[in-house]
Amino acid sequence: MTIARLDLAALPRPPLHQAPAVRAGGFLFFSGLMAAEADGRLAEGARVPDGLRSYVAPGKRQARLVLDRLRQACAEAGTSLDRVVKAQVFLTDLGDLPDVEEVWREAFAVPPARTVVATRDLPIEGARVLVEAIALDGAGTRPEPVAVDEPPLDHASAAVRAGPFVFLSGRAATDARTGLAPEVRPAGRRWLSPIKLEAAYALERLARTLVAAGSSPAHVVKAQVFLRDLRDFPAFDEVWRECFPAPPPRTTVGVPALPVPDARVAIDLTAVRADSPWPREVLDVPPGVPAPLAHYAVGVRVGPWVFAAGQIASDYRTGVPPEARVPDAFPYYGIAIKRQARYVLGNLRPVLAAGGASLARTVRAQVFLEDFADLPALEEVWREHFPDPVPRTVVGTTGLLVPGTRVEIDLTALAG
Repeated sequence: MTIARLDLAALPRPPLHQAPAVRAGGFLFFSGLMAAEADGRLAEGARVPDGLRSYVAPGKRQARLVLDRLRQACAEAGTSLDRVVKAQVFLTDLGDLPDVEEVWREAFAVPPARTVVATRDLPIEGARVLVEAIALDGAGTRPEPVAVDEPPLDHASAAVRAGPFVFLSGRAATDARTGLAPEVRPAGRRWLSPIKLEAAYALERLARTLVAAGSSPAHVVKAQVFLRDLRDFPAFDEVWRECFPAPPPRTTVGVPALPVPDARVAIDLTAVRADSPWPREVLDVPPGVPAPLAHYAVGVRVGPWVFAAGQIASDYRTGVPPEARVPDAFPYYGIAIKRQARYVLGNLRPVLAAGGASLARTVRAQVFLEDFADLPALEEVWREHFPDPVPRTVVGTTGLLVPGTRVEIDLTALAG
C-alpha cells in the first residue's frame, strides 16, 4: 500500500520538519494546522491589532483561517470538508471555544468526530488554535455519522464510520443538560473516587457508542487519554483494566483544562468495525523495548495499519534510564531532549517493525512536549530519524507519567 506525500498550495510548507499531508490507505492525514505562514510567523490575516481587541475575537479569526485552508487543501487533494472523519483541536485558551465553535458550525454542515482539549503551548508564537484532521479521500465510500442517544455537547458527531474504522469524539463524564454529569459528582461523599466515577461513566458511554457504530471495546485499536491531574492516573488505570481485558495501545498526557469545567479526564478512541475482514492483532513487546507498567499494549496491527502506544523515555524500572539522561555530574555535556527523543524513537522503531511497518511509513505523528524550549533540539533528532518528513502535530503538555520525561511520541504507520 503506497503512501503519497502531498505538497498542497493551500497549505504553506510548515517551518517544522513535517509533511503538510499524506494520502494513504484511502485516507488523507494532515499535519496540525495553525494560522501561520511558511516563515513560521502568525499569518497577517490571523492577527488582531491591539486597538481592535475589543471588537475582534482572535480565536475566531485564527480558526476561520485554519478551516479555510483545510477546505482549500481538501479540494486540491480531490476531497472535501464533508469527508473529514476526525479532528483534534488544541486551544491555548479554552475561552476561545465558543468562537471556534461558531466557525466550526459554518464550516461543517455534518460535523466529524472531534476532540477538544487545552494545550500549554503551540509551536508558533501567538497561535491559539491548532486543528489536526483525517479525511477520506475523494474515492470510495462516504463517512457515516453514527446516531446516539446522548449526542455531544458541541458540534461534533459522536462517532463516524469510515472505511474499516470507527472514529469517536473525545468523551468526558458529561451530559447534555448540566455539563459534568450529576452521577459523577461525589457531593461530599469522600469515600467515592471522582476520577473512578468519571472514567467509568465516560467509558460506559463510549462503549455504547462503539456498539451503535457496529464495533465494541474489544475492537479499539488506539486510545488517547487527556488528564487534568496526573495524580489521578493510578485510579483511572484500575477502571481501564476492568473495561479493556485486552487493552489497546494508549497515550496518556496531562492537559491544563478540558472544555467542561471540573471534568478530570477526556478519552479519545479509534476502533475497527466488527465486520472488518482484518483481525485486531496485539503486538508482543519487542526485545529490548521496555514492557509497560500500566495496562496498555505497545502496539496493534489491523490489516496494513499499525498503531503504536505513545512512548516516553522510561525503562519502567528506574524512571529515566541512564542512556536517556544527562548525568548530574556533567550537566553541560549533553542535551536531555536529544537523548530522550533518540531513546523514544529507538523504541518505536522495533514496535512498528513488529507490525511490519517502519518510521519511514509513518502517516501520523503526534509529539507532546513539556517545554517548547526543547523544540529546536528535538527537530534535529527528528530530521535524523525522518529524512523524508511525515505529517506531525506538536503541542504542549502539562506533564507526562514518569517524572523527568520531557516528550511523548505517538505514531501510526502503514505496513509494507
